[in-house]
Amino acid sequence: MYLPRAFNEADLAALDRLAAADDFATLITVRDGAPEVSHLPLLYSRDGERVELRGHWARPNPQARHAGPALAILHGPHAYVSPGWYLDKEPAARVPTWNYAVAHLHGRLDTFDDEASLAALVDELSVRHEARVGGDWRFDSERDDLRRQLRGIVGFRLQVERIELKFKLSQNHPLGNRESVAAQLQAQPREHSRAVAALMRERMAAPDAQD
Repeated sequence: MYLPRAFNEADLAALDRLAAADDFATLITVRDGAPEVSHLPLLYSRDGERVELRGHWARPNPQARHAGPALAILHGPHAYVSPGWYLDKEPAARVPTWNYAVAHLHGRLDTFDDEASLAALVDELSVRHEARVGGDWRFDSERDDLRRQLRGIVGFRLQVERIELKFKLSQNHPLGNRESVAAQLQAQPREHSRAVAALMRERMAAPDAQD
């Protein structure tokens, strides 16, 4: 990923928040020189600098036969930025751009398909996402029909070895421009735009924020 210094985020707490806000990720592997891509929910955990992702594929998915290098992409909020929002647009000949937050997590995949591990994974995923929608479905390991469903999936763990965090939030602009862009984004109807505004204001409030 192209990562200019101004947009490089080193605080892993920012990664925690990104994963908590949206854990539906893109998983990329390479087989015979060609990329294979899956889009799926992941379970994220971090202990210090050690990060692990867990999830599962449908067993027929060709990626389920992969073990080795992989890249998981966590997608944060993103929003269009109009050059008309900059305070210094005339002298600087400003142009349109896009602000966003994204994480690239590089590591190695290990797969598993034992019933106990798959049941625990499915139950943990369901607990997390049922709570978000006000539901109460749980994986019941006493039910034969649910256990049989596990035969149709393959689980994986991604041990993350390298983290790239890109938070492109107008850090290369004067503070006045950043404040103006954040205000305009906050006024937009899209939830993503308001989320980008919140990230921008969080960074402008940091002690080292300067004009």
